[in-house]
Amino acid sequence: MAALIGSAVLAGLLGSPHCLGMCGGFAASSGGWSWHLGRLLTYALLGALVGGVGFAFPGPVWLPHVVAAAFLGWFALRLAGLAPELPVRLPGMAGVARLAGRSRVLFGMVTGLLPCGLVYAATSLALAAEHPAWGAAVMVGFGLGTVPALALATRGLRELGQRRP
Repeated sequence: MAALIGSAVLAGLLGSPHCLGMCGGFAASSGGWSWHLGRLLTYALLGALVGGVGFAFPGPVWLPHVVAAAFLGWFALRLAGLAPELPVRLPGMAGVARLAGRSRVLFGMVTGLLPCGLVYAATSLALAAEHPAWGAAVMVGFGLGTVPALALATRGLRELGQRRP
């Protein structure tokens, strides 16, 4: 299980340039750590849910791993534009901001649900964890892997904003 969690942390670290482009503005505008906490809470809930699905999978013990690998492959093909998009409709960013109100933790929780190929891939790892607690740990590991780059970018953007109004 340590290898699976380590893989999720590494995926978060290596995927950080993508996270900077997709969520860097949210991190910088939200106040930092409380936003990260909300995002990690959402990731933990997603991981527990998907890990529970892996735990409840009927059949041989290797089946959740095969399904997780298939999802991971599909998400990679989707990112390359070679597979169809999921038919999911989410509110626009104005809707996300309204949902979150003034709570930075809630804003982090809501933004943790935005469509993201890296999150989908990490969720595939959580499925392979085959237990809600391990699935949550995998997703929190992934989220923690993204925190250093986002925190550094937030600090840099704030310092730049203070120098140039």
